[in-house]
Amino acid sequence: MSGGFALFIVGWIVIMVGLMSIGGFFMFRKFLKRLPKEDGKSIIDWEEYYVDKTKHMWSAEQKDLLEELISPVPELFRDVARQKIAGRIGEIALQKKKKKITQEILIEGYIRATPKRDHKFLVKKLEEKKIDMSPYDPLIER
Repeated sequence: MSGGFALFIVGWIVIMVGLMSIGGFFMFRKFLKRLPKEDGKSIIDWEEYYVDKTKHMWSAEQKDLLEELISPVPELFRDVARQKIAGRIGEIALQKKKKKITQEILIEGYIRATPKRDHKFLVKKLEEKKIDMSPYDPLIER
């Protein structure tokens, strides 16, 4: 075997192990979210519960705003992000005993459901829409 071919094989092995590790990490995370908690339901079960319970509370305007806010998420992960954020919004709406999803609940749910690094995009998007951010300042790290 030549040195170049051996180097190619070693490089290919490193790439394959790396890709399999990344895939395994995401599969393991999904597995952990599916494990039942103390109450017998998993994180994903609760998300689905809140989405189903509040499905009738969403107006077309609020659905459009949610789609606009999750637009920077890569297409591959957008469904997962939509489910997580909509579940959190539904949870907040039910806790506050609201009859419909309002813009305030949507923004609060989005902030609580997303990592801090994504809040910059939210602030920028809401400033473009001329929506007052002052009620959400305690929730956002700028």
